[in-house]
Amino acid sequence: MQALSHTYDVNLTLSKHEVLRRGAMALLRSIGVVLCDLASGAQHKAFSVSAAVSAIQKMSRVRVVDNSALGTTPYHRPPRVIHVYTKNGVGKVGDRILLAIKGQKKKALIVGHKMPGLRMTPRFDSNNVVLIEDNGNPTGTRIKVPIPTHLREKEGEYSKLLAIAQRFV
Repeated sequence: MQALSHTYDVNLTLSKHEVLRRGAMALLRSIGVVLCDLASGAQHKAFSVSAAVSAIQKMSRVRVVDNSALGTTPYHRPPRVIHVYTKNGVGKVGDRILLAIKGQKKKALIVGHKMPGLRMTPRFDSNNVVLIEDNGNPTGTRIKVPIPTHLREKEGEYSKLLAIAQRFV
């Protein structure tokens, strides 16, 4: 008689575990459905690639790649973009920007950016700029990194910049 009651208790506990397992699986399935609904909604709303995030804009960190005195001496803050001189406020290769560098405001020219652009245009590891004066002349005498060759075809006066460049990509 005792053996039968022990067998009955084991079957009873197994059925309790089975009930708990099935309830947990149903709960997980319902949570999964809710999460899938949330994920599909977030996929449509939160992640959109537009032209505004494709290049340099206000407050972007940049790297000065010429040998000017202001760009080569170390400082505790990286240079940041204050203003981009374009209609939409987004800078690409060849655009002029205004930088905050070492407590000063200086104009610069973008010679490379991280985000991919059009086909067959190079993509760089950092946002590269060259410091220029108000009249468009470069402040430094050499550019330390390669600059894109399609800068030659762009409108504007880049001949002095191209003359001090050592390498092209």
